[in-house]
Amino acid sequence: MAKLKFIDSHAHLSDEAYDQDFEEVINRLYENNIIKVNLIGVDIPSLNVSLSMQEQHPNLFDVTVGLHPQDIAYYTQEDIDIIFDMFKDPRIICIGEIGLDYHWHPEEKERQKEMFIKQIELANEVQKPVMIHCREAIQDTYDILKEHRPQYGCVMHAFSGSVEMAREFIKIGCMISLGGPVTFKNAKTPKEVAIDIPLDYLLTETDSPYLTPTPYRGKRNESSYVKYVATEIAKLRGISVEALTEAVIQNYQRIFKTIKYNKEMNHEN
Repeated sequence: MAKLKFIDSHAHLSDEAYDQDFEEVINRLYENNIIKVNLIGVDIPSLNVSLSMQEQHPNLFDVTVGLHPQDIAYYTQEDIDIIFDMFKDPRIICIGEIGLDYHWHPEEKERQKEMFIKQIELANEVQKPVMIHCREAIQDTYDILKEHRPQYGCVMHAFSGSVEMAREFIKIGCMISLGGPVTFKNAKTPKEVAIDIPLDYLLTETDSPYLTPTPYRGKRNESSYVKYVATEIAKLRGISVEALTEAVIQNYQRIFKTIKYNKEMNHEN
């Protein structure tokens, strides 16, 4: 009998939202056959918690770290130096989430661009992919990525742009990661993107504790809910969930190289 296995390519399980039931959240990952969760560190405390989680569950968790554009104004120079130095750490598989966010701090646009480009350059130096945050800044994000190409892979996290923009990002080598919004009843654009993009450029995520999918929308998100994202995308594309998750596993392995992929991965031995 088939045993589906899922990947959450982007989650913030170090968030204080999980302080009261952390062990139960972890148990649900195993119960729901989540084989890999990429933990995102956006500051020193969340990075340290993520690395500790990885140490306790080395086969389950990967760790990514970067300067989040939303918080650019709040990082001290010491924070920046520490995080940039961590880019070289072999436990860090990806640099992110980095990018542009014009929603909260539009006055920081130039500083955000400067730090975005700097982190792409550092990612290229340490030969790691990048994880991109983009909010209300899709054209500037695209222009920077096109001019300053990530050489070791790129993931558009929680992609919310149009089909046309998804195609353009794919042309410059970016993978498209979709989360909870694709399950929302009236989310026309994410559903169109889920149908249109080539299967070998697709990743699934939760962005936990945010962007909770249906049927838990409005409540705290967690990585075990990535199965709802995968199930909805498979339904939209008219393929089996098994085929969808096999593709995601292979895509994740291609960019991050932290799991062993084989065609039997979604089957019980």
